[in-house]
Amino acid sequence: MAGDGGRRPELDAIRLVVVLGLVFFHSALVFDERDDFYVKNAQTTEAITWVAGLGVVWAMPALFLIAGLGSWHSMGRRGASGFVRERLLRLGVPLVFTTLTLMPVPQWLRLKAADPAYDESYPRFLLRFFDVHLSLSDFPFLIQGEHFETGHLWFVVLLLTFSLILALVARWLPVDRLGFVSRRGVLLVVPAIPLIVVAAVLGMEEAFAGWSRWAYLLLFLYGFVLAADDRFRTGMRRDAKPAAIVGFLLFGASGLLLSTDEGEPFTDLTAHAIAARVVFAAAGWCWLVAILGLLDRGPREPAPEPGRDRPVLAYLAAAALPLYILHQPIVVVVAYFAVRWDAPMAVKYLAVVAISFAVLFLVYDLLVRRTAATRFLFGMRAKT
Repeated sequence: MAGDGGRRPELDAIRLVVVLGLVFFHSALVFDERDDFYVKNAQTTEAITWVAGLGVVWAMPALFLIAGLGSWHSMGRRGASGFVRERLLRLGVPLVFTTLTLMPVPQWLRLKAADPAYDESYPRFLLRFFDVHLSLSDFPFLIQGEHFETGHLWFVVLLLTFSLILALVARWLPVDRLGFVSRRGVLLVVPAIPLIVVAAVLGMEEAFAGWSRWAYLLLFLYGFVLAADDRFRTGMRRDAKPAAIVGFLLFGASGLLLSTDEGEPFTDLTAHAIAARVVFAAAGWCWLVAILGLLDRGPREPAPEPGRDRPVLAYLAAAALPLYILHQPIVVVVAYFAVRWDAPMAVKYLAVVAISFAVLFLVYDLLVRRTAATRFLFGMRAKT
């Protein structure tokens, strides 16, 4: 049974909550006791780690799942070759452009913030940033260098890679043989099992918001398969409330297990560490079912012009990728100056958030969305 193809504004809303929430999240890392963010405040707190965990367990997984849902409809309209071409333009172009223009800035500021005596000019630093080589050791991050990094664009790298993989394997995915998964309770258990196995065996990756890159691949493929059959959508709505209850309980248990492990819970193969990762992965899947199911109000008629009756949502939905690309360099620049202020930590945090949002939307509105060239460079569709 094919997906209905109607507009699902709740998916746009979830995507926006995650993207805009990253401004709050990355601003908080400036004050986090554990994270090695680009710029650090002199005073830090461990409390941020616990608060951040509420987003880590579901936010980036939701982006990959939603991207998979969208890929089903995109590939249905364009075919595999058209889908690849569209992904290369909308993800590959901004990835290359932003890596060349924006990504060196946070690394340069990291060096300046860590060492007051560091006085290397930005042009000279660029020579070191782009001193790179090709390597397969960290696939799909093929470009490596001492100072080079993709930073927060790891999401774009993975999403582009997964899209190319999907184009190759889509015809063999068992989209017509998984109807049993939509049965009561099964949707909470069966998809969680591969995620649990990945977490137990391959571990978790702190650089990728606490999840393994291969768990994200599973979630992306899940989205593609789930979009193919409306029974999965019905099952998510039906199982959303029990998923929320189980998810909160598992999240609490995972937090306790992760915090009490004396080694490295993300990668160790001790029973304690594996149990922590297993419970975390199960909690993450339950949260996704709960969030998507509770926000879904059922099939809708296809909208003749998406967002016409919700101009603010339409404006923000179109901005999601540019805002994601721009947000972290802006937060780092603002934080670089804010941490020098003689002010309480809470005041600095609120200032970093407020100023970052103001600059972010000014840059997007004035420098990105208004011309065809900049829209193309940031992965936006041409104005119609």
